[in-house]
Amino acid sequence: MSELELTLDDVRRGMIPAHIYNDREIFELEKERLFGRSWQFVAHESEVPQSGDYVVRRVLEDSFIISRDDQGEVRAMFNMCLHRGMQVCRAEMGNATHFRCPYHGWSYRNDGRLVGLPFHREAYGGEAGFSRKGQTLLPSPSLGTYNGMIFISLDPEAPPLDEFLGDFAFYLDYYTKQSPSGIELRGPQRWRIKANWKIGAENFAGDMYHTPQTHMSVVEIGLFREPKAERRKDGSTYWAGKGGGTTYKLPEGTFEERLRYVGYPDAMIDRMRATWSADQCAVVGDSGFMISAASLFPNLSFVHNWPRVEDSDDVLPFISIRSWQPISENETEVVSWFAVDKEAPEDFKAKSYKAYLMCFGSTGMFEQDDVENWVSLTSTAAGSMARRLRLNSRMGMLADGSAVVEPLSGDEFAGPGVAHVGYGEYNQRHLLDEWANHLERPVTKSAGVEFGATKVEVGS
Repeated sequence: MSELELTLDDVRRGMIPAHIYNDREIFELEKERLFGRSWQFVAHESEVPQSGDYVVRRVLEDSFIISRDDQGEVRAMFNMCLHRGMQVCRAEMGNATHFRCPYHGWSYRNDGRLVGLPFHREAYGGEAGFSRKGQTLLPSPSLGTYNGMIFISLDPEAPPLDEFLGDFAFYLDYYTKQSPSGIELRGPQRWRIKANWKIGAENFAGDMYHTPQTHMSVVEIGLFREPKAERRKDGSTYWAGKGGGTTYKLPEGTFEERLRYVGYPDAMIDRMRATWSADQCAVVGDSGFMISAASLFPNLSFVHNWPRVEDSDDVLPFISIRSWQPISENETEVVSWFAVDKEAPEDFKAKSYKAYLMCFGSTGMFEQDDVENWVSLTSTAAGSMARRLRLNSRMGMLADGSAVVEPLSGDEFAGPGVAHVGYGEYNQRHLLDEWANHLERPVTKSAGVEFGATKVEVGS
């Protein structure tokens, strides 16, 4: 077996070669075989609400303009001029009917169409020499939306987004559709950490085990209603489709009482009951679980928590969406948005945003605790000894591979997928299984596509 095959085999049995968290060759494979064909969240429709609105977002080294054109359609266009390759739009966000390349002045409509070339007749002989018709900024190979969330894939043959999400869409609704109006985003905040991107994605997917240790001080100061961090083991982890997450176990009560317990006002609770399916309501009201952190493969995570935000026993929930954008094998840019129901009261929105900043913004208390661990792990993984070490990620498994605790039945957990109560690394293993599946499949290259004077190589 090759070294890569041996590495992936170890990962699949829950014994992780430590060097995968700081390895240049592994990272190059990730760029080509994983990020070159997976779905990536780039924006939310609330960030481009009006015609002409745009944001500029990146997928690794590729810059994209996410624009709402004059017809109201959302576009994702590669941010590179067809002429000499200059970045067409250098502002991070704004509103424009046209984008004008600062190098030679070629201009494009906000739907990507080339409409202007300085000295067109003198330089090119006009339309007879170079026709502008049909020339557009290169669109993203695949574009999809779910609940207003905009995803792109660099693979033109990527499966439809709905198919990719699968049963995880059931849980995605808790974060992104608490009313028919959906959510609105604030941000994003951005900061870089000297840590490998996979660590954060794994942590948010299912690591309840670190809470009593890493976040003990945050719990002890009374930030949360729960007096013991060990209460995390009473919750469950679930995995469905391409994602999974963690839950808290709620006190006995009705659907309404349990949502009030985590701080939602009655008007929002009424809209949740009317918007969510019967099974989605049953996870909270009957099974008694409240969704917390989650990750969607490969690098999109969610947070839902309910700290105290003022000198009071009252708590208030917040939701955050974050992308772990790889910079290198040992550096990640965290791109973090605050999300809130569009129909929420303004006072709720303001306090919820405060709760987000206190816990998981760039200076949040949980953020600081986590990053210290992740930086240390990444740094240690760079050495020669790390290539000899297999990290044990078999929590929840017996020696023969059977489960320490059997999965919850449908009567115990109303959601789709597989759910377990207590500590386990089920979700981290699922996430790395998907990672291994991508890394073992080579990417074939197409012959390229002609766009006017430019030929662009596209991965298939």
